[in-house]
This record gives sequence, C-alpha cells and structure tokens, in this order.
Amino acid sequence: MNTQGMTKTFVIEGYASLFGVEDLAGDVVRAGAFARTLARGGEVRMLLSHVGGRTVGRWTAMREDGRGLFVRGLVTGETAAGQTALKLIGDGTMSGLSIGFIARDWSPRVMRGRELREIELREVSLVTSPMLPGARFAAAGSDWEARGRTSRA
Repeated sequence: MNTQGMTKTFVIEGYASLFGVEDLAGDVVRAGAFARTLARGGEVRMLLSHVGGRTVGRWTAMREDGRGLFVRGLVTGETAAGQTALKLIGDGTMSGLSIGFIARDWSPRVMRGRELREIELREVSLVTSPMLPGARFAAAGSDWEARGRTSRA
C-alpha cells in the first residue's frame, strides 16, 4: 500500500481507569463513576500530558466495563503534540493513560485519597507516568489497518 502523503496515525486502546484500584494519590474510582459523562455524550479530549491545547487525536470509543473505563482512539500527526506522541509511542517510552476530571460525588478515604463515585470526565491524556500505574494503552494498528473499525462503543 502506498502511504506517501498520508498523515501517520495509530489506533490505541486500553484502560484509562481501573475500578477499585488505588492510584498513587490514594484515590479509588468506583464502578459507574463515569456513567453520567458517558450518557451525556459529547467530546472527551485526547491530550498530551493534560496540557490544554495539546490535542494528539480523538477518542472513537469509550465505555465502562467490569474492569474500568475502556478507551479506543486515533493518535494523529496532524498537530505538533500529535507528532510528539507518535514518536514517544513508537520509541516505546509512552504507554500511560491519565484522566482529567471533576469529582462530583466523593468521600475521603481513611488513610488518604478519595473514593470517587461520580466523575465528570473532561479529558483522557497520553502520559509517560500515569497516576494509576495500571492505566495503559497499546497500539492496536495504523490508520490503514483501522479503517472501518472505528465506532462508538
């Protein structure tokens, strides 16, 4: 296949949050925490390291399952941040996901952190060191391999 002139794109997928797992700040997300955000629809941005304006692509699927918040998206080289992300993914130095959110319903945990029962999800970032070490993605293919596979899940 001739890829000349095509913008390089990777399909990525993984878990942006895991239910019942404590992150490095002591926060624990409960199942159902994202339900209202997901039901509302609308765009949840894909950023590089939580920096506003550093869009690296777009999320094509986002859903809660028994494990956590599963996401699938396209990382593109259409922006400088996207090109940086593609390089870091290609080098194997970036595979983390991190959620940017507003806690709507939460309570303090005994030792530290919060129990998060409802979250307004604002963005999901690609990061090198996620606050939740198990929040990771893997490259699932390139743009021409993914054509027709992207849908809202």
